[in-house]
Amino acid sequence: MQDSVAPAFRLFLLRHARSGWALPGQRDFDRTLDDTGFAEAELIAQSAADHGIRPDLILCSTAVRCRQTAEPLYRTLGEDIDLQYIDALYTGSMNVYAELLDANSSLASLMLIGHNPMIEELFRRLLGDAAADRILADGYPPAALAVIDFSAPPSAGARWLARLSTLLLPVPGEPGRS
Repeated sequence: MQDSVAPAFRLFLLRHARSGWALPGQRDFDRTLDDTGFAEAELIAQSAADHGIRPDLILCSTAVRCRQTAEPLYRTLGEDIDLQYIDALYTGSMNVYAELLDANSSLASLMLIGHNPMIEELFRRLLGDAAADRILADGYPPAALAVIDFSAPPSAGARWLARLSTLLLPVPGEPGRS
């Protein structure tokens, strides 16, 4: 995954792995990964390690399914990585995701672990609708990890110049289902 020129900033966008439906009386926040989701989380963690991914900071939604997706990454990539749980990644809009990106642009890299539609909306904002449609025609699948490189650190009010470096899917050759 090494480019000849290091990006000014690298963003890792990870949608939580596949989860089951809420049980009767269960809050959406408490939904857990299903068996497929647990397998996807392990696969994407191993793929991330195989690609040398090691963010400076991981910001993860506090929702159970996101924390369960983050756990194998944390274990596989190294428990010395700064991992923070942020309520706003569960409750907030895509603008909250963009604000967290901007607030952490002094780092070399950041990983956001969150939910759709916010992950896909940020992906589209960064790469443009035409590129997003070409790359992910069926939407942003569960446990997909996009590596997005910026030619300049992202900042509020500035036009973000970003390109997709890598897209990792939990099962090689299968785009996943929404």
